Amino acid sequence: EGRMAEPEEIVAYIDEHFFREKTFAGKKVLVTAGPTYEAIDPVRFIGNHSSGKMGWAIAEEFYMHGAEVTIISGPSSSKTKYKGIQILRVKCADEMFTECEKAFASTDICIMAAAVADYKPATVATQKIKKQDANLELSLVKTKDILKHLGTLKKQPQFLAGFALETNNEKENALKKLQSKNADIIILNSLQDESAGFGKDTNKVTIFDRQGNEFNYPAKSKKLVAKDIVELITQKINDKA
Repeated sequence: EGRMAEPEEIVAYIDEHFFREKTFAGKKVLVTAGPTYEAIDPVRFIGNHSSGKMGWAIAEEFYMHGAEVTIISGPSSSKTKYKGIQILRVKCADEMFTECEKAFASTDICIMAAAVADYKPATVATQKIKKQDANLELSLVKTKDILKHLGTLKKQPQFLAGFALETNNEKENALKKLQSKNADIIILNSLQDESAGFGKDTNKVTIFDRQGNEFNYPAKSKKLVAKDIVELITQKINDKA
C-alpha cells in the first residue's frame, strides 16, 4: 500500500491469474527438489551440490498448465514467483519420506527430482564433535528409498517419474532404476555433459519409458527442459486415456 509492487511481481501476478492453461486443471502434482542434509552433529552434515533448480522449474511449468502443485524441497535457495504453489521445506531424507508418503495418495502426478541422500550417519552427536589427533570414522546406514516406496503405493492412473544422475553405465543404470522403482518414466542426467549437473542453469536429459522408448533432448535451459518433461508426461497420460 502506497508503493508500486516490483515489476516482476506484477508480471507474475498477471501470468498466474490470466495466462495459466487448463491442461492439468483439477489435477494434483507433487514435485520434490533440492538436496537433503543428513546431520552428523549440530553443525555438520552429509549433503550434495543439488540447487533444486530443476525441480522448481518443473513445479512452475505444471502450475502454469493448470495443476494444483505442491513442491517438497530440501535445503535450497530456489524459490517460485507464483503464490499458488504450495511449498513444504524439509531438511533430511526421513522428513522428505514422511511428507511424500502423506501427500502421495491424493497425487495424480509425482515427479521425484530431489537428490535425496542414499546414506545417513547411524548416530547423530548431540554436541559438536571436537577435532582430535585420531581419525574420525562415521558409520552410515541406508536412508529410505522414497521413489521405490511410492512405486509400491502407486495405483492407476497415478503417474510416477524419477530422476537418475549417473557418472557411468548411464543408460543401463537408468533402465534398471525404471524397472526396480516401478516408475512410469526415468529422466537421466549425465555428469559427463558440461551443460548438465548440480547448480547449473542448463541441463541435458534423456527420458526412458516403460514401453522401451528413449527420448533424447539437446542441452537447454532448465525452464525449457521442464517444458519438454511436462509435454512428454502430457502425451503419456493422453496415450493411457
